[in-house]
Amino acid sequence: MSGKRYTDEFKIEAVKQVTERGHSVADVAQRLGITTHSLYAWKAKFEKPDVVRQAELDQSAEVRRLKAELKRVTEERDILKKGRRVLCKGITARYAFMRAHINEHCLRTMCRVLGVHRSGYYVWQRQLVSARKREDDRLLGLIKHHWLASGGVYGYRKVTVDLRESGEACSRHRVLRLMQSEDLRAEVGYGSKPRYRGGPVGVVANVLNRDFAPDAPNKAWVTDITYIRTYEGWLYLAAVTDLYSRQVVGWATRATMTSDLVLQALLAAVWKRKPEPGVVIHSDQGSQFTSDDWQSFLKAHHMVPSMSRRGNCHDNAVAESFFSALKKERIKRRIYPTRAMATTDVFDYIEMFYNPVRRHGFAGDLSPVEFERRYALNGS
Repeated sequence: MSGKRYTDEFKIEAVKQVTERGHSVADVAQRLGITTHSLYAWKAKFEKPDVVRQAELDQSAEVRRLKAELKRVTEERDILKKGRRVLCKGITARYAFMRAHINEHCLRTMCRVLGVHRSGYYVWQRQLVSARKREDDRLLGLIKHHWLASGGVYGYRKVTVDLRESGEACSRHRVLRLMQSEDLRAEVGYGSKPRYRGGPVGVVANVLNRDFAPDAPNKAWVTDITYIRTYEGWLYLAAVTDLYSRQVVGWATRATMTSDLVLQALLAAVWKRKPEPGVVIHSDQGSQFTSDDWQSFLKAHHMVPSMSRRGNCHDNAVAESFFSALKKERIKRRIYPTRAMATTDVFDYIEMFYNPVRRHGFAGDLSPVEFERRYALNGS
């Protein structure tokens, strides 16, 4: 088999089955459907001695230190380049420069380069804020006067007109901000009852239509997302299942539930199976599956999208069934110490047990891998 069919994450987890779980190379290779030669090659690549690993860690730490030093020097250079005109001016000019560039540079670095103290800057800033606050309070009193004079029906636009006619110079955006702070609003008409106007952008029809029994592999896949508890936070798992044999043909884990999670799972399935154009890929109406990235990927690989009806979990029952088996047979109520340990255990369940060993009632009490193997032998 070509190594390009498997991601580096897959290879690392496969090596862990030998180095950490105690399985033999032959057993792991047989369950994963790869050659022992490939597994030995992965082992040599990803299993490194402690001395080499420590040397790499030390090198990485030195690289990080040098990057941090370069970042510091670069920032100091940029500050001096921008603020060279204020160095010969008073402290107030330097404070004003720091306030104008507070979103671009670190305050501590600017203080060090410009030769001022942070405490002095904070005192100067509080004085500015206090002056602004006094002016806002004065203007807010006038705003309340004009708003009450209108009977509480004027909005910020008409109140701004009244203020300008009385000689005040203020923008309507400032008036809006001050009115919102006091919950002063215009009197509006009756609101209309909200109506459902269709699903989110990207929703497609239910092409699969609960046809969970195709007559051959790689004709219809289902996918979904679940979550696993760890002491580091949630670990999200996306899985792609072939409806013919119920084999999990692709999966991925991430710390966040973004479109990248489902794309990596589907990409792993495409790498592994290399299906012909026209595969139906069924999902729910989650934002990950209605995203532009998901739709573009399906179009680029000539796959047919299909989605469950709104709020109908039965349209994706096979994906839900796999997650139920995973949690019932392996995860139960446990909490993993780390996300990495949870990912390793998920790999062990899917690749070492569920696909090659676990008997599935839909597949005639055969494992999904064995069920597809017999299909290939029969040539039908």
